Amino acid sequence: MTASEVFVAPARPGRSPCPGVPAAAGSSSSTAAAAMGPHRSAASSCGRLLLPLLLLGVSGFFQSYAVEVDIKDASNATCLYANWMMRFLITYESNNGDYKTTALNLSSSATHNGSVCGNDTQAALVAVQFGEGHSWSINITKTNETYQGDFITLTYNTNDTATFPDAKRKGPVTVLMKDPAGPVQLNTVFVCHNSFVFEAENITQIFWNVTLQAFVQNGTVSKKETRCPADRPTSAPTVPPTIANVTAAPTTTASPAPPTPPKPVENPETGNYSLKSGNKTCFLATVGLQLNVSQDKPLLININPKTTVADGACGNTTATLKLNDGNSTLIGFTFAVKNASASVQKFYLREVNVTLLNRLNGSVISSADNNNLSKWDAFLGSSYMCRKEQTLQINENVQVHTFNLWIQPFLVEANKFATAQECSLDDDSILIPIVVGAALAVLIAIIVVAYIIGRRKSYAGYQTL
Repeated sequence: MTASEVFVAPARPGRSPCPGVPAAAGSSSSTAAAAMGPHRSAASSCGRLLLPLLLLGVSGFFQSYAVEVDIKDASNATCLYANWMMRFLITYESNNGDYKTTALNLSSSATHNGSVCGNDTQAALVAVQFGEGHSWSINITKTNETYQGDFITLTYNTNDTATFPDAKRKGPVTVLMKDPAGPVQLNTVFVCHNSFVFEAENITQIFWNVTLQAFVQNGTVSKKETRCPADRPTSAPTVPPTIANVTAAPTTTASPAPPTPPKPVENPETGNYSLKSGNKTCFLATVGLQLNVSQDKPLLININPKTTVADGACGNTTATLKLNDGNSTLIGFTFAVKNASASVQKFYLREVNVTLLNRLNGSVISSADNNNLSKWDAFLGSSYMCRKEQTLQINENVQVHTFNLWIQPFLVEANKFATAQECSLDDDSILIPIVVGAALAVLIAIIVVAYIIGRRKSYAGYQTL
């Protein structure tokens, strides 16, 4: 194999096809970004790009590919090794002014042109090109004792009509972001099994199954690992039994304790979210969110507002609120204006997208969306309120429950909600005429029955002559 060859082969979890290179341990992620990125070295680079791996979801599936890059220096020794999986969620403006979210995945024809080793004075670079003009790269800088990812660059091409079928803006769009991961010790391989998600502008990047070592010494990837925080155990370790902490077993046998019933899931905590356009608030939302996911058994997931980050986009006829709960759940709400040309206009909830990330193995569990909703309508310039629980059916396996909802996606003034239009569930005033009407109906029925009985008795007192 020459120094410029690239091959494509099926990825196998837990086993590396590269001699002398450790396996990607089933799933490794977190900071696909941690340690990768621009300077270009004069040293020759050789790479191997390993694709593909099919990732299945619970209520749906999409195709994603595992990437393995083995960069070699002038002496044909490995100087940088990376193996990871990634996916991008991109919000773009369509031809009719709406904002839509699409998924961008790696393709089987990906290349890694421009990847370089780096040295003490120049940064290393991992660069991947895929699909119809898309590319991703990360440069990695080095100190005396550590290496660390610097900047991540994503370029997506909206001329790709399969991914962006109706994009208003045509051509490549480049987004530059700072790698949020911390430094890694030299001669140590970074490993993360769990998923890592972060957002910049209108991009959500999802990485998982990450194994990476930059500035490899002596051409051999280290067996010493640095794990990401998501992979570290959170529960207290089990204390092994010793003579000091083991007591004698009782001589009498006790009847087994009855099984503890499962604790019911409480209603979610209400969170406050907002979006800004420049220095002005353009979107306000107060809501408690709960997901109902049907897997082998129903699963209720409360969205924690303390760990949830809001992002999105404001527009004249569409607005999108995206919520990211601790890199485990992504929920997007898209609102639109109906009868945009009419004198009296209303807004409504048109679309909801849900993406679940599996903390156990770092993969994307499922993506569900419903883009044909017609909920929460109110006059433009007002807000919508519903304190009672409501249910949004996303697909046959996913529901979104809302509590204490108060939302205004358009024409926010002075950072305050406008007058609210309440949902029918909250409107108790409708009960008053119903109760009064029912009481009157009963009273009339009693009078009619009494009148009929009275007439019959009066007829019974007269005799025919």
